[in-house]
Amino acid sequence: VGLAGRFPDRFGSLRTRLALLYSIVLFALAAVMVGGIYLGLSRALSEQPTSHLARFEQLAQEGSTDQASLSVDQQEDRPWLVIFEEEVNRRALERLRAYSFTALAGVFLGSLAVGWYVAGLVLRPIGRISAVAREITATDLSRRIELGGSSDELRDLADTFDEMLDRLDEAFEGQRRFVQEASHELRNPLAVLRTNLDVVMADPEAGPEDFRAAGRVSLRAAERMSALVDDLLLYAHHERPDSRREPIDVGAVVGETVEDFAAAASRSGVVLDHDRIAGLEVVGDAVALRRAVANLLSNAIRVSAEGGTVRVSVGRDEEMVWASVIDHGPGIAVGDVDRVFQRFWRGDRASAREAGRSGLGLAIVRQIAEGHGGRSTVRSVEGEGATFTLWLPRYVDS
Repeated sequence: VGLAGRFPDRFGSLRTRLALLYSIVLFALAAVMVGGIYLGLSRALSEQPTSHLARFEQLAQEGSTDQASLSVDQQEDRPWLVIFEEEVNRRALERLRAYSFTALAGVFLGSLAVGWYVAGLVLRPIGRISAVAREITATDLSRRIELGGSSDELRDLADTFDEMLDRLDEAFEGQRRFVQEASHELRNPLAVLRTNLDVVMADPEAGPEDFRAAGRVSLRAAERMSALVDDLLLYAHHERPDSRREPIDVGAVVGETVEDFAAAASRSGVVLDHDRIAGLEVVGDAVALRRAVANLLSNAIRVSAEGGTVRVSVGRDEEMVWASVIDHGPGIAVGDVDRVFQRFWRGDRASAREAGRSGLGLAIVRQIAEGHGGRSTVRSVEGEGATFTLWLPRYVDS
């Protein structure tokens, strides 16, 4: 295929060029073989004695005079024998050449037909790949090649193409769900905003106090939309691979984040406690990891009762570094444990909307963990609290 691709474009399609290549190669091999046969036969005939003189010389050397005399008698007609035998040899070689050229022409035409057929068989999977690619649209990525047969380079190409389509389909489906969920979340504060403005504007007797009340409600709705948009931007940012990768001390990141939340915890009457362990290194984005820990801390402080304690632990095992945030709040219902890291999940949706929470905080945590090659987990006992843990691959300095 590589050699056929070097043919000039005037030879047409790749199938035509492959057929020509097969035909040329086969014709060249046949020509070499026929040429070798012709040269060998021509040399053999030219070296063969055209009379019995050589036999006479051989007998004379061996001392057989009687037979030598007989051979001498046979040499009297040698000129005619020479002419006759040379003419026979010449005509034989001419006929061989004619047959050879005819055979080579037949080989060329036959190999061209066979090459066309074989090239079609070879390129058929590529044609199938092209057909599937043409049928794919931005709204339908469900088509697959599903090429069967033996495991070869074309099968590997088709399987790779199918795997790429699987990833694209999953990515597009994720984007569709994200847009639908985001639209649904934005629709509620927009509805509140519009309803309040419509009501107060439609009331001819509405006074300044009515306008102020509608303004306060609209302001809260706008604040919720602003917080949601900010979280949507963060979520979209962390969906994109980040090239900022450097060794990070997880213990230091956790310690700095706990210090940042000390004032907020104090206002809520919550005590923060954390381990101070150095040397827990991972490779990643320090800003993103700090945001993940901050989301977990913010969530833990919010659900903790006044006088409660939020503990942040760090550690490592043979392969992973972990950071856990432990609260003693109401915990998570058994049916919700598997959904806490989903987009827009909220335990109490009414109170969450009232507080302006978007439901993207834990989804961002999961996204950051997976972006660093790790994972996020939760363990909870309803009524006793929950433990959220970030697991990140250890950094080993080689």
